[in-house]
Amino acid sequence: MSTSTNEVVKEIEGDDPEDVLFNNLYGLRTIELNRPRKLNPLNASMIRKIVPRLVEWEKSNMANVIVMKGAGERAFCAGGDVYELAQQNQEGPEGQKRSSEFFALEYKLDHYIATYQKPYIAFMDGITMGGGVGLSIHAPFRIATERTVFAMPETRIGFFPDVGASFFLPRMAGAIGTYLALTSENLTGANAFYSGVATHYLHSTSLPNLESRLAELRFKDYYTMEERLAIIEMTIEEYATGLPHNEPMLLAGELRKAIDRCFSKSSIGEIVTALQQEEGPTKAWAEKTLVTLNKRSPTSVHVALEQMRVGKSWSIAETFRKEHQIAARFMRHPDFVEGVTTQLSRERPLPTPKWQPATLEAVEPSDNIAEPFFQESEDVPKLKLLNGRDYIEYPYRSFGVPTEKDVEDLVNQATRTRREIRDEFVRRKKGRQGISTIVDEILARKTRNDANGKAAWIYEDN
Repeated sequence: MSTSTNEVVKEIEGDDPEDVLFNNLYGLRTIELNRPRKLNPLNASMIRKIVPRLVEWEKSNMANVIVMKGAGERAFCAGGDVYELAQQNQEGPEGQKRSSEFFALEYKLDHYIATYQKPYIAFMDGITMGGGVGLSIHAPFRIATERTVFAMPETRIGFFPDVGASFFLPRMAGAIGTYLALTSENLTGANAFYSGVATHYLHSTSLPNLESRLAELRFKDYYTMEERLAIIEMTIEEYATGLPHNEPMLLAGELRKAIDRCFSKSSIGEIVTALQQEEGPTKAWAEKTLVTLNKRSPTSVHVALEQMRVGKSWSIAETFRKEHQIAARFMRHPDFVEGVTTQLSRERPLPTPKWQPATLEAVEPSDNIAEPFFQESEDVPKLKLLNGRDYIEYPYRSFGVPTEKDVEDLVNQATRTRREIRDEFVRRKKGRQGISTIVDEILARKTRNDANGKAAWIYEDN
């Protein structure tokens, strides 16, 4: 399959010369998003600078490691510059067309990162939402810090979880991805790591020293990508100083079971009913979640659920092509302008958005309001990606934290105690911090001890 294209992305007159900063130090190449006062929102000017550098460095024998980070202490990247898009959309079809073209540009960059053939590390230090997720979530290494705030907040603004979320979220364990997609809930600090959104957790003060160390790394020409990534994995862990004791795992235990019970349903109506039926320790969570869902754009919630159902079968290239079609549809839908302008209002408290349709209850199952968003529009050109690379599963996901599937496989491969299983994962990860906590939670929730004290996997239909 071809890995290149004639598609060229380059700067144009009027682009801000200072919105992205680039730096070279020995074998390290850094990209720093430089709009800290606005929380480093991604715009077309920034993308037109980043893409040519990534293309250049991928071809260079001098570039060993690429780091993506944000300027300032508050945000890696808080998302795309949606205010500008909402203003364009109010100009009518031409403005909506320009907004769609922005998403085409953004998704080309995200796909290029997802299929990049040099080690790429994202410092998710601070707010990491929307467009910032696209710059980080497909990377083999994603470092969370105590300042990380991760979310896909699109249902809050009348949009849908994009930037490849159709690929990443459905592949998360259980119904976590669906829960995050529909509710736009945040994961902070260590919980971005515990959930698998991040591959590592470091204190923010360690990042400059890590950069310096990464710059010193040397790889033999014959090293495979996996061998290079394995060296980087060990290097990152050199700077681990422990996980915070005051931030326990959030999506765990009874709450995690409730998320899987409720958000594994096949329709919004069934999810709402399941939440209404929650009792015991998760009843308060369910009530709060119902309030949250009823604040979100009903159209966005329905589209996001369909996304989570169909996206798990999409390849990475197919994901961005289909998301571009969905994004173009949303640029013509009134909820996007309504949601963005409401969120950015100076009124306090924020006014209530006037969604169309207005509420989840107003949507009948027969309405199929999500269906049109998944139909290709002839007036929206098929997205031309920057290379022909594709895959159906992340090629380097083994460098992340153990998944439930990983634990299930080991439980079923051999007769072991829970402790032996946990110790095996810790050994495989060379003692990486947090691995034992993650595996212990999965084992406590998904296994039972048999008559011999060995772990047996609990299947839902048993």
